[in-house]
Amino acid sequence: MGARGPVHEALDELELVDHHCHGVVTGPLDRAGFETLLTEGDRRPGLSPFDTPAGVAVRRHCAPVLGLERHAPADAYLARRAELGPGEVNRRFLRAARTGVLCVDTGFDAHRLTTPAELAGAAGAVAHEVVRLEPVAEEVAARGVGAGGYADAFRAAALDAVRRPGVVAVKSVAAYRTGFVLDPARPSDAEVTRAARRWLARGGRLDEPVLVRHLLWTAVDLGLPLQLHTGFGDRDIRLHDVDPSHLTEWLRLTAGTIPVLLLHCWPYQRQAAYLAAVYEQVYLDVGLTLHHVGPARARAVLEEALEITPFRKLLYSSDAYGVAEFYGLGALAFRRGLGDLLQDRVDADELDLADALRLARWAGADNARRVYRLPDAH
Repeated sequence: MGARGPVHEALDELELVDHHCHGVVTGPLDRAGFETLLTEGDRRPGLSPFDTPAGVAVRRHCAPVLGLERHAPADAYLARRAELGPGEVNRRFLRAARTGVLCVDTGFDAHRLTTPAELAGAAGAVAHEVVRLEPVAEEVAARGVGAGGYADAFRAAALDAVRRPGVVAVKSVAAYRTGFVLDPARPSDAEVTRAARRWLARGGRLDEPVLVRHLLWTAVDLGLPLQLHTGFGDRDIRLHDVDPSHLTEWLRLTAGTIPVLLLHCWPYQRQAAYLAAVYEQVYLDVGLTLHHVGPARARAVLEEALEITPFRKLLYSSDAYGVAEFYGLGALAFRRGLGDLLQDRVDADELDLADALRLARWAGADNARRVYRLPDAH
């Protein structure tokens, strides 16, 4: 890490806008429950998620937030967590993140997580909602719609969802369902009806390629920013199919419509950066990645993302889910990583200090405020 300077200080003071995150668990967690939420992978006997970059970062950087020494052993960490209780633990990490605005994806596991309002209360922040579209489609199917009526019913349900107070964006997890190696064209009505007939007959989650394409084009029609999971995720993903460069033809067809936010991106942050550089509507973050690589490696990921990304195109997200530690770690890693690389460029006279401070504000807050049309900070 380079010497701390005014860029670090400005980022420390900046109230972040977390443009993509989730709720946290409200009930107590035993060791197995906590470790499950600490990793995107499977748990195996004898292999603890504490022995990963994310687990080491929790013991180093999160332990002091709970009143423990740095590098506290896992057992001591979990005992202290249980002693404080979920409410206090969540409050401490959410406040430590110093995030002023949270854009919360409510479409996964909502029954066991905080609502946006509860999350905002714990963080002392303002929360907005991001509507995940796949559950909307699955709810339409569960109501017993016919194949011929599916397209209209889904569109109506999606419109109802985005008209709820506080909704600022939609999201798709096409990466988990089909990947991005899809025909980019808008499907015809006949194609949608045939695909709906196949999907409704077999049931289950929305993984019919034609209907995933239809969902993406419906998102365009809704007119709100669209978040797309790309790159790193759990074992449900086929990583080679979620390289965002597979979206190239679709991005050409949708130019001039809605902002497209590429989430997470690792290990494809360079491909995402290229898309952001050449397509006006494309933005990116490296959230989720940062708390999994830990603050020690955050700079490396951000530096690759910023090799070619226009400075108005990088946003901050934690993608924190389940455990509030990831709010604290994500914010710390972002502030430290971005501060290190910008301050070093200032020190090398490759970047003016005023420019560096402006770029830090853009990435940490202002870019998200502009894309999502959020009120300016007071």
